[in-house]
Amino acid sequence: MKKTLVGAAMLATMGAAQAADLGDVNAPIKLAINEWTGQHVSTHIAGEMLKKAGYKVEYTTAGYMNMYQAMADGDLHGAMEIWSSNVSEQYGKMKDAGQVEELSDLGLAAREGIAYPAHVEAMCPGLPAWEALKACSAKFATAETLPMGRLVDYPADWGTPGADRMKGLELPFKAVPAGSEGALVTEIRAATEKKSPLLVTFWQPHWAMSKFDMKFVALPAGEAACYEDASWGPNPNATSDCDFLPSRIFKAGWPGIKDKWPAAYEILKNYRISTEQQQPLMGMVDVDGKKVEDVVAGWMAANEGVWKPIVDAATK
Repeated sequence: MKKTLVGAAMLATMGAAQAADLGDVNAPIKLAINEWTGQHVSTHIAGEMLKKAGYKVEYTTAGYMNMYQAMADGDLHGAMEIWSSNVSEQYGKMKDAGQVEELSDLGLAAREGIAYPAHVEAMCPGLPAWEALKACSAKFATAETLPMGRLVDYPADWGTPGADRMKGLELPFKAVPAGSEGALVTEIRAATEKKSPLLVTFWQPHWAMSKFDMKFVALPAGEAACYEDASWGPNPNATSDCDFLPSRIFKAGWPGIKDKWPAAYEILKNYRISTEQQQPLMGMVDVDGKKVEDVVAGWMAANEGVWKPIVDAATK
């Protein structure tokens, strides 16, 4: 059953701790801004909730794979959209050492995978089955990848999940990192308009999944053993010969936040947003060209009954 944002907010309010002190309202709370639009939306809603509570907030650009040291040092205080399927080993080590604190799940129903525009099925018979890519890889080739097909992978700073799967499944594709989320979307838009072949590492929630009728390749089901035991899966000599593990999206922060800003800690811990709520806001930014700040301000004005109970429970 899908959760609505309203329902999640009500549950969060019911389970929230009693009102806490605001703490040091003169010191800004610094929230990480990473490289994708959905994260910007999630983070700005959280930040605006903190502002409504009386805090100062700074949105700080941070590399997704290396921001955890800044949180451990107290130079960055929160990251609002961390994907379990694409998180660095550094995070796990710092969490276990108590240097970074995991706050709670964000509430998004997520999926990552290898995707393609629906029209590509006519070019590569057998899709969405992953084995079909073996026979038609040449149709995806470019000058930089010949004789292999091209997979447009995540930006280099996000890791190499697409490349890992091509290697694990022994698919004749070369992974080429995109420069940004925008570059990924540009590839999808161009392929859809030109009806050209495209294979891309992508994710949901994202407005492009529905707007461009994107499909996921059916890879072998992702299980932990796939990443730990080479004998598991269709390739007995490699790991990563499977789909992404089911993703959990969560929030984390500097452990000192609960002492320096107790009410802010409660707000961030209890804040939720649903896939159904986030995707249209992303579209307003990426499709309609609106500023994230304006989109979030409009959402805050129209949804006071959703966010205000969480703020009130933490502050009053």
